Amino acid sequence: MQQATGFDFKEIQSREEHLAPGHRMCAGCGGTIAVRNVLKALHPGDKAVIGNATGCLEVSSYMYPYTAYEDSYIHNAFENAGATMSGVETAYHALKKRGKIKEDYKFITFGGDGGTYDIGLQSLSGAMERGHDMVYVCYDNGAYMNTGVQRSSATPMYADTTTTPAGKVSDGKPQTRKDLAAVIAAHNIPYVAQTTFIGNMKDLYVKSERAIYTPGAAFLNILAPCPRGWRYDAPDIIELCKLAVETCYWPLFEVIDGKWILSYKPKNKLPLEDFLVKQGRFKHLFKPGNENLLEAFQNEVDRRWEELLSRCGE
Repeated sequence: MQQATGFDFKEIQSREEHLAPGHRMCAGCGGTIAVRNVLKALHPGDKAVIGNATGCLEVSSYMYPYTAYEDSYIHNAFENAGATMSGVETAYHALKKRGKIKEDYKFITFGGDGGTYDIGLQSLSGAMERGHDMVYVCYDNGAYMNTGVQRSSATPMYADTTTTPAGKVSDGKPQTRKDLAAVIAAHNIPYVAQTTFIGNMKDLYVKSERAIYTPGAAFLNILAPCPRGWRYDAPDIIELCKLAVETCYWPLFEVIDGKWILSYKPKNKLPLEDFLVKQGRFKHLFKPGNENLLEAFQNEVDRRWEELLSRCGE
């Protein structure tokens, strides 16, 4: 695996933009923050082919015949982003072998959790299992935000969504969220990582660069808050990401050639409610009589955290 270069925040942010301004994503949206910074990890002068499953990102950054991407761009249906990019990558190598293409390209595709955890899981699994030299990036906002905030398998337990409404007869989504990073790691691909927006974006950048420049299949799972679905004030996005990490709701780790590596371990693990209380989708959990729901949610987060520590040999 090619090692990541040194981290120089000013140099990285001064690189050319691969995602142009003027798209129609919401203020405070995590999706475009994820895309912009992942693509910043491309080395200067390198070219890419960008795929994009249907979702918030696609409908807001690509309005035919206009696109916000500076690189070659392909809009895919919800279910086939993995299959499309694996086909493009295969065609590229065939054409390059025949001498019809001289330039080097990287292959990166983006999908929300609806198009990744659920509808596109089959084509993603196939692309990863076959080992195509590509990066699949999931910007995980925890629901089908583009179509009205319906629950997905990435939606956390007890979240209030339009298909799991919290009220007198429901506590929100009753199921726990799928651990997709572990599912993809089970495909035995060279690189899997989980990250989000913290500090100066070093964790996001370093993992993006490693994913892009690791030969073979790679997968990035990025927590990307949605102000509309999570119901938070747009300027609070970075604080929310920090709290997700400090409460261990969203731990940071890598799986490199099958070896689990913890990227960050909080010195003082915060209670989960510090993360939940800032989101309107969980306001019902703080009503008198729902203390047991908070406890159950905390226990689930603690269980997964201990499981991760064990995997990482901590």
